[in-house]
Amino acid sequence: MSGSLNKVLLIGNLGRDPELKSTPSGQSVARFSVATTETWKNQAGEKQSKTEWHNIVVWGKQAEIAEKYLRKGKQVMIEGRIQYREYTDQAGVKKTACDIRCDNFVMLGRMEDGGGSREGGYSRGGTQDFEDHGAPSPAAGGSFPDDDIPF
Repeated sequence: MSGSLNKVLLIGNLGRDPELKSTPSGQSVARFSVATTETWKNQAGEKQSKTEWHNIVVWGKQAEIAEKYLRKGKQVMIEGRIQYREYTDQAGVKKTACDIRCDNFVMLGRMEDGGGSREGGYSRGGTQDFEDHGAPSPAAGGSFPDDDIPF
């Protein structure tokens, strides 16, 4: 079989509220972080855990929805793909960052807690559509130049 797949599925908690900005061309983009925690018991039976932090980037109408509804600490499911970008830090050193380009997100938890459904399951907020709405896509010939991300 030939081909490839770049697919990420995360369920975690927001580390910060989404920060919404616009590119020079007027495209909305939001950034936020999501923490995922793995727990296990070591050989001595003691509970261990490790938290990983993921940088999330959301484009278009979905970025505006994220900024409006997602809040620090709330649980969310993120579906997307890994993207690497290069940038130069303030000291002039070239660095590489790893982002999750969010294609879809689902707010989890109860409505009272800011989640998606009263039962605490998967929800898209009733009829609210969280699918991608015209965000630039490398697969569609678009690009994500560093200048287009105002962060």
